[in-house]
Amino acid sequence: MRVLQIGPWPPPHGGVQSNLVAIHEYLRSIGVESMVVNITRFRGEDGNGIYFPRNARELLKLLLRLQYDVLHLHLGGDITPRLLRLCAVCNVIPGAKSVLTFHSGGYPSSRAGQEVTPYTFTGIILRQFDRLISVNQELVTFFRRCGAKESKIRLIYPHTVTAPGAEVKLRDDLQRFYDAHSPVFVGVAGLEPEYDLPLQIDALEFVREGYPKAGLAIIGAGSLEQEIRAHIASKAYADHILLAGDVPHDVTLRAIEQSDALLRTTLYDGDSICVREALHLGTPVIATDNGMRPLGCDLFPAEDLDALLDVIEKRLQRGKGMYKRGDSGKENVELVVRLYRELTARR
Repeated sequence: MRVLQIGPWPPPHGGVQSNLVAIHEYLRSIGVESMVVNITRFRGEDGNGIYFPRNARELLKLLLRLQYDVLHLHLGGDITPRLLRLCAVCNVIPGAKSVLTFHSGGYPSSRAGQEVTPYTFTGIILRQFDRLISVNQELVTFFRRCGAKESKIRLIYPHTVTAPGAEVKLRDDLQRFYDAHSPVFVGVAGLEPEYDLPLQIDALEFVREGYPKAGLAIIGAGSLEQEIRAHIASKAYADHILLAGDVPHDVTLRAIEQSDALLRTTLYDGDSICVREALHLGTPVIATDNGMRPLGCDLFPAEDLDALLDVIEKRLQRGKGMYKRGDSGKENVELVVRLYRELTARR
């Protein structure tokens, strides 16, 4: 069996990237040939089965040249016309079974998502995949709304977590920040509107009234970097917020592990991998209630600063010491590979 995944290869290190990398590494660890084609603007050098086409023409050439039995497409965010065309291509590659994992917390409930029916172009294209992997129950409902057969839909959570090795250290700037602050909160998210990072930044002002050494480290990159930097700079406590940018995944895990709590503030969200990672590492999670958080999170309503502050205070009073570690999620990647074998066994 040979598998080709199409999706975002890090950097940056987001949830979709983590899922794609976990599948790639697991396949190789069990002796299955695995290849990845990156479809983001971030470029690297081709090698070790990872390809970085510069445009749609190069992507198409790769899809026609490479040899594989399963083509697994990973999509996140909105389904644009360009991505729909890519979906259509994936479904007509000769000799390959097609799989789609849709990583999206907001699209099914968006106006565009609500308008999808079995008779729309989006519905027609998506249900052509041989298998549709949903990362949450809302996406199961969405694929049903597309008209997909129940036999094609699988609910498989995207997280697979391993603790960082003993050799992994914090980056120097992160280490200095952690040394100088207590408690330390960490936010891991793209610098995008849906992650409501200003709410975290604003909350720190009030947290520092009771905990004057408190600090907030934000790990991630995105389109709002300049706006977020300006928002931080406007605060009298700006020196106690570190905008760390993109950080290697193992170092991010160490930063989560050594923090007092992970903050996950969102306007909409799916089954966040960084939330699962924090739970596995034994780090408390304070998150917006999106109706699908795993057990063990401290939840508050979206955009509610007072509720967030109340949850933070209660969490700090309880401390971190007795926080129970969550599962690793290894079975999730095993379920994906089992799905691949199911498809190729029928050829």
